[in-house]
Amino acid sequence: MSSVQVIEVETVSQTLIVALLGNPNCGKTTLFNALTGLRQKVGNYPGVTVDRKEGRSSLPDGRSALILDLPGLYSLTPHSPDELIAREVLMGLRKDTPKPDVILNVVDASNLERNLYLTSQLIDTGIPVVIALTMTDTLGKDGREIHASVLEDAIGIPVKIVVASQRAGIAQLQAALASASTRSIPEPAWTVPREIYEGISSLQSALEREHELTSRPAFSEAVTLLMQDNDLAPLEKLSHPTRKLVRTTKERLAASEIDFAATVIESRYEWIGKVCEGVIYDSNAIRKQPISTNERVDRLLMHPVWGYVIFFFVMSLIFQLVFTMGQAPANWVQSQVSRVGGNLTRLMPSGDLRALLDDGVLGGVGTLLSFLPEILLLFFFISLLEDTGYLARAAFLMDKLMSKVGLHGKSFIPLLSSFACAIPGIMATRTIGDRKARLITILVAPLMSCSARLPVYLLMTTSFVPNIRVAGVGGITLLTLQGAVFISMYFLGMIVAFSIAWLFHRTLLKGVSPTFLLELPPYRLPGIRATVMQMLERAGLFVKQAGTIILAASIVVWFLSSYPKHPNLPPGQALELSYLGHIGKIIEPAIHPLGFDWKMGVGIASSFVAREVFVSTMATVYDVGEPDSMAGKANLGKKMQQDTYPGTGKRVYTPLVAVCLMIYYVLAMQCMSTVAVVRRETGGWKWPIFQIAYMTGTAWLITFVVYQIGHHLGWG
Repeated sequence: MSSVQVIEVETVSQTLIVALLGNPNCGKTTLFNALTGLRQKVGNYPGVTVDRKEGRSSLPDGRSALILDLPGLYSLTPHSPDELIAREVLMGLRKDTPKPDVILNVVDASNLERNLYLTSQLIDTGIPVVIALTMTDTLGKDGREIHASVLEDAIGIPVKIVVASQRAGIAQLQAALASASTRSIPEPAWTVPREIYEGISSLQSALEREHELTSRPAFSEAVTLLMQDNDLAPLEKLSHPTRKLVRTTKERLAASEIDFAATVIESRYEWIGKVCEGVIYDSNAIRKQPISTNERVDRLLMHPVWGYVIFFFVMSLIFQLVFTMGQAPANWVQSQVSRVGGNLTRLMPSGDLRALLDDGVLGGVGTLLSFLPEILLLFFFISLLEDTGYLARAAFLMDKLMSKVGLHGKSFIPLLSSFACAIPGIMATRTIGDRKARLITILVAPLMSCSARLPVYLLMTTSFVPNIRVAGVGGITLLTLQGAVFISMYFLGMIVAFSIAWLFHRTLLKGVSPTFLLELPPYRLPGIRATVMQMLERAGLFVKQAGTIILAASIVVWFLSSYPKHPNLPPGQALELSYLGHIGKIIEPAIHPLGFDWKMGVGIASSFVAREVFVSTMATVYDVGEPDSMAGKANLGKKMQQDTYPGTGKRVYTPLVAVCLMIYYVLAMQCMSTVAVVRRETGGWKWPIFQIAYMTGTAWLITFVVYQIGHHLGWG
């Protein structure tokens, strides 16, 4: 159908640029990890919060391959910002990203026809393509077998079977990537009626002249422009004559009663049908297959009643395991920090430098690092749920509930991601097509208890909530009071988030509850190696944050709490007269009705840098005036337990105050990085300011009610 000529491409660079593309849930992330190991770089594309991940892989010919992991997508026709990013990278339209030399297309063998739709579009671009077939083990369990060589002959591009979790087929795939740029590129094999072909050709010629594109990329862009029905232009700049040509071509086809998009889609699937002939052998066609394991498990996990019960149980179990399993390694980390601190400061003379290292650096950052095991456990369990395929089921199940409060079914993954961090959760809302549903999700995502709140919860529960048994079987304790309080903070955030979403859906952001379509991936055993690598990646980001933002905040807090000097006063009075004490006293009238004192106020104010800074701030505050404390000091929780109000002897912290402090941290907006991302995602300061106001107001009001009721009942 096209006059595009066969192109021979030779890559002379020592680095091969490889774009990794595939449908969601096709195994792309696992393959990326298998190819790159720990040589990964994670960030965002400049000017847009779409995940940017790249890593390096060694090829058998001695070259290095730079793997660009592009967002998962079903089509190259942009309907969302992440799809637009993928399109721009392939066309070489992003100055911050090199144009790929090769496309590595990850194809789910168990959903071959649907996955090959994207493949047909990738072939159109004129960039050499290599297919990595995944999920072949799942195919075998269903009684089917795929013949990769038949598929390769039918399409005309290399096809390699891989089981990335076991690194099977990785070497063969790397060899195919190394030689891909020397192979002939097949022409588009799908055909369309003459009227459509003429429309594509005229627009193709205009794009070749205007953007100096070769015929294949111009052909691909012409098809995309005529397919689109939204405002996301795949080209950065279109001249007025080209825009007019797009419009008139669409109008001419419409006048001829030709549905361009439907015709092209049908033509692609006709080609796909021919390609798939004889590729998959299905033994089920010969003998009747009983109900699959997937279907039997789905009947239970997606039951209209038991599905919710199981989901509640699974999430409660995860939070309880994070709480109980993380304490022993957390205590070990804390002891190691104390030991290192003692060794570092033992030989140093007394003075500001020693106090800075002891109280500011080790007391602040060191205390915070002791919570790293619990954070890693939370990441580990969320990764397991995702890899097994349960998260997709939970999203489908929760859609029934979320649609009633104005949230999209696609909101589930961003909200669940926000348990780790609200920033990637907010970024993930880009997959939500409905503008109002996306905005509601952005506004409530920070109410999910992120990992930054975890240190605050752990500090308060382990220090001020009795560790008594609540539920168990025989001599086995399944749930403690500390665990119950800890878990309740997570569910409090979810309940308030859904309530606020319901309110916004019926007031500020009225709209129709959007429908939700989701492909359910098959159940599969998680790849432990990939999960561990994700844990290490997140651990690296956490430690990096502790070593930069939190370290800087800890040093600032130490300085404010140490000056001006009052060497003749007791440590408590000297702290109260410091710069930090003055700041706390200014804040105290606003938080006193919540049961908080000025020291907590300082911690709350410093938390706007990052929520976990509260712990490092408290560690710094309670260590001031004790320069020799690191070697054998009591832990932060014990010092807070012993803190009393001057004159009255009343304890500052009680179980009620600890619970109220956690409630405040559940509901308040205290993260400048999240605010910055919300501003960028919403295009201005209107919604971030509104978000800060409504979340802080809600936090103050609910905490006030809980404290006042508890105080009058004599709970603290």
